[in-house]
Amino acid sequence: MSAALLQLSEFCVSYGAVQAVHGVELTVQEGEIVTVIGPNGAGKSTLLCATMGLLPSSGTLALAGQTIAKPTVEAMVARGVALVPERRELFGEMSVEDNLLLGGFWRWRKGQRDQAQRMQEVFALFPRLEERRAQLASTLSGGERQMLAIGRALMAKPKLLMLDEPSLGLAPLIVREVLEMVASLRELGVSVLLVEQNARAALQVADRAYVLEMGAVALSGSAEALMHDRRIIDAYLGIGKKADPLLAVA
Repeated sequence: MSAALLQLSEFCVSYGAVQAVHGVELTVQEGEIVTVIGPNGAGKSTLLCATMGLLPSSGTLALAGQTIAKPTVEAMVARGVALVPERRELFGEMSVEDNLLLGGFWRWRKGQRDQAQRMQEVFALFPRLEERRAQLASTLSGGERQMLAIGRALMAKPKLLMLDEPSLGLAPLIVREVLEMVASLRELGVSVLLVEQNARAALQVADRAYVLEMGAVALSGSAEALMHDRRIIDAYLGIGKKADPLLAVA
């Protein structure tokens, strides 16, 4: 079996003397969607930020079998990793098209002049963005801004896309639309590491899942198995609660 696309071993992140994430073992295989769920303050976003090199970490981080001694944003981007942060961080006074072009800047700087082709691929995923390509990002709806943030990350042609709380602040129907798109990324050869507080929605699109509690992995397994695990049902899905049909993803 080939090496995992992403592998974290004994991965730890600290804020001064406080250890926010400790001893995490996590893998993402090529073509997989892996989700990390857990309560607020469990360290989910911290884990993603450290993996991207935005926060210092200890332990081992390997991409396709190659250990990255000191993860930095530049090193991770160069190796095909992209992060869509929780706040999306769009340039509100720039158009949709210009935001997308900025997402492809790293490739352009490396001499890869395929931005127009990449943009058409993004528009195929998000036709609404093509309709609004000249519109300022600040005038988009919440769902459209999330689509733009994901589209901008895809402009860099990542092998691994990390998403931090993509459903945050979105109506259930829009959550479904966004997560259907996330599920479709497998067909484009993009693996996904998805951090999500909406456990039900995340488990419906993921192949495997990790439950993070107090900075450590409390449980892991196939998403299907965890969806029916009594501990997960009681803690995150609601006792005896039926799936919300609005969040069901084909």
